[in-house]
Amino acid sequence: MAKETPKISWTLTDEAPTLATYSLLPVIRAFAKESGIEIELRDISVAGRVIANFPENLTEDQKIPDELTALGKLALTRGANIVKLPNISASIPQLKGAIKELQEQGYNVPDYPEEPKSDAEKKVKERYAVVLGSAVNPVLRQGNSDRRLAEAVKQAARKHPHRMREWKPDSKTHVSTMRTGDFYSNEKSTTMAQDTTAKIEFVDGKGSVKVLKESLPLKAGEVVDATFMSKKALVKFYEEQIEDAKAKDVLFSLHL
Repeated sequence: MAKETPKISWTLTDEAPTLATYSLLPVIRAFAKESGIEIELRDISVAGRVIANFPENLTEDQKIPDELTALGKLALTRGANIVKLPNISASIPQLKGAIKELQEQGYNVPDYPEEPKSDAEKKVKERYAVVLGSAVNPVLRQGNSDRRLAEAVKQAARKHPHRMREWKPDSKTHVSTMRTGDFYSNEKSTTMAQDTTAKIEFVDGKGSVKVLKESLPLKAGEVVDATFMSKKALVKFYEEQIEDAKAKDVLFSLHL
């Protein structure tokens, strides 16, 4: 039986990672070739996901496979080797921008109906749901995904620790984080003692309850984790930190 050629799936994404692909991928391919490893490209960009999910009105030359679904299946196998580059989350404005650009290039894909008025438009919106948001991460981080550092890298870091420059007491540089009202402070977690069924509800400020998911089967040992962010606390924190940066005359950098 012929031995299968080792393969690495390299994901094509949007914006800056694409520039990195053009500069880094030829180097990776050169090293991989000497080791007998094949590098294959998988297009999971926003545009690629749109094209893959709406093939019915496209020409044969325009159609491309649904690479994200294929990679999701691959991620569950023992032989998966996937290089997942950063991808944009695809907000509605980004999605609509990609659709417009595709249409201008002759791709007959439908407009995104933000407020669908017919069953047909509702179905289109549902199909676009797999393109919107961080659709990539949940698919590729399943299976045998491992984001931990290799032991050799850990040992090298311990042996050659990074040395900070002298930190002067009068430095204005500092890090500020929310102390209350954020995801961390509101987090609740519990482990199921036995098999059970839960429901997810939304309770508004007036106490009205809307059932978001009627039945959620849970097994013994499963962990249920929930949290929320207070809008008022977040806005108050932003205002305080912006004013603090102005008062101290320092650069304000926001990390979400």
